[in-house]
This record gives sequence, C-alpha cells and structure tokens, in this order.
Amino acid sequence: MFDLDGTLVETAPEITDAVNDTLQQFGWATIDEAQVARWIGHGTGALLVQAVARATDTPAAAVRDSERLAAIGTVYEHWYAQRCGTRSRLYPQVRETLATLRGQGTRLAIVTNKEQRYTRRVLQAHQLADAFDEVICGDTLSTRKPDPAGVLACLRRFGAAPERSLFVGDSSIDAATARNAGVPVWLLPYGYNMGQPIEQAAPDRVIPDFSALTS
Repeated sequence: MFDLDGTLVETAPEITDAVNDTLQQFGWATIDEAQVARWIGHGTGALLVQAVARATDTPAAAVRDSERLAAIGTVYEHWYAQRCGTRSRLYPQVRETLATLRGQGTRLAIVTNKEQRYTRRVLQAHQLADAFDEVICGDTLSTRKPDPAGVLACLRRFGAAPERSLFVGDSSIDAATARNAGVPVWLLPYGYNMGQPIEQAAPDRVIPDFSALTS
C-alpha cells in the first residue's frame, strides 16, 4: 500500500501553481512552494484553509468556518484541473518498481488523503490509472489517514495478514496510519512531512528510493 503525494509523485510544484492561481483570482498574495509542501498530507481542504489563512492573515479556524470556502474550493478545482500533470513527476524507480512488484504477483493499493477527483487526475497524468488493484482516497470512506480504515479495507479485500503487508509513505501521517492498522511501514525521506525529519516518525525502515522494495 502506498501514499500518493510525496511518495509516488512529486506534486508540490503544480499544487503550488493551482493554489497561487486561486489566491490571485481572489486578489490575495501568493505563497512559495516550500510552504505549500509543508501543508500537503491532510487533504486539499485542509491545505486551502492554511493557504487562505496565510495569504489573508486570518485565523485558520475563521477560514474553515467561512461561507466563502466552498467557492474558493471550486476555483481551486478549476485551476488544478488545468495544472495537473504539468509540473509533477514520478519519483525515481516508481514505475519500474511497480511493474516488477505486479509481475511478482504483489497486490498494489493506494491509500491517500487526496480526494478522489484529484487522485484520478494525477494517476491519469502519469499513466498509472491501471497500476493498482485498489485506490482509497480521502473521500472514499468516512474517515481518512491516520485513521486505519483505508488500510484495513485493503487488507480485507486482499485477504492479507497485516504482518505480510507493507505501507510505504513519506510522512508521520503514514507512519501513524500503518501503526494504527498493525502494518509495517517504510518511509521515504524526500516527500512532504510538514518540514520534519522523517526519522522522527520512527518507521520500521527509511529507504532512499523505490528500488529498495525489490532489492
């Protein structure tokens, strides 16, 4: 099981573009990519709340409760649909490793907090739409990571024991999700972990890139 943003695909550049397109449409100040990357992980809604709060110098709670938030989300969706696939890229060895694992009979799944409509766009943009046996998004179930429901749903579907499964991610959210499901977790150091060293999440293993999954 894999996280998406920061694990399979580097998406921060085009997410930043879409966030700034949105902010500019409302006449607000733009935000740099490093800051946006620190907000990735909890889903698009949470990211937009943080971005608007920063751009307008407004408390995040007030933005979250604002009647304008739905309209802001609609504008973002418009821009992200245009930006998706333009500046994101697969991380090294992702495509090759997924193909090798599938060839070995390994069942592959995504468990992400990214909403289904955005997840689908990213996977299609990088020709990964058919690479997974299951895709669980932030709005597939009633809860999202670090709640283990998505991981547990995959285990049930595949009839897989937790100790014979693996979660691969890039953040403390992924580590907590795996722990909550009783599944081993390996983390990559190059993704989006709210600006914190990945070692602090205490995974079972930190791997430098995807090639470690088949070596």
